[in-house]
Amino acid sequence: MIDRRTFLAGTGAVLLAAPLAAEAQQVGKVPRIGFLSPSSPSDSRAPHRLGALQQGLRELGYVEGQNISIESRWAEGKYDRLPDLAAELVRLKVDVIVTYAPPAIQAAKQATGTIPIVMGGVIDPVATGFVASLARPGGNITGLSLMAPELVGKQLEILKEMVPKVSRVAVPGNPANAGTAPQLRHAQAAARALNLSELPRVGCLRRSRL
Repeated sequence: MIDRRTFLAGTGAVLLAAPLAAEAQQVGKVPRIGFLSPSSPSDSRAPHRLGALQQGLRELGYVEGQNISIESRWAEGKYDRLPDLAAELVRLKVDVIVTYAPPAIQAAKQATGTIPIVMGGVIDPVATGFVASLARPGGNITGLSLMAPELVGKQLEILKEMVPKVSRVAVPGNPANAGTAPQLRHAQAAARALNLSELPRVGCLRRSRL
């Protein structure tokens, strides 16, 4: 999940990734931000994500409808729609794409290698292939990492304390989400450290066991 502060910080990354004000002065146009979401506007978290982006822009002097515009595209939870939506934003020639969660980030990455992409809500951007390294991302993608893999081990530690006799734990995952695999690997490492049964090697991550 990506919260309000994440998107406010991500807004700063938007302006670092693409000098919107300078471009607007040079060509006399209103810069456009593409907002690509894997969810739906009816999702209870959606207003916080897009709203935080809009608020962060206002705090930096960018007011939607005055000196900036935002093109929002929603996949409504259907990941197979993301590539077309990302391609649509590219055709609109937006100045930067703001997105979150690995499926949407991957769609944006495949759609363009030149338009700056600001990402959020990704557990390990290096393992998922979005950036070369945290210190030197390279390419056209920048943004924020949740740095959450360590939390998987902590969750298992807490579970072990609560249920000392636990030996196997089901780990649900979405195989369409590129963030599932690195999180599962961290779960495997944590399970071995806690003397839990190691995750079997399976081709599908929909349902695995420790």
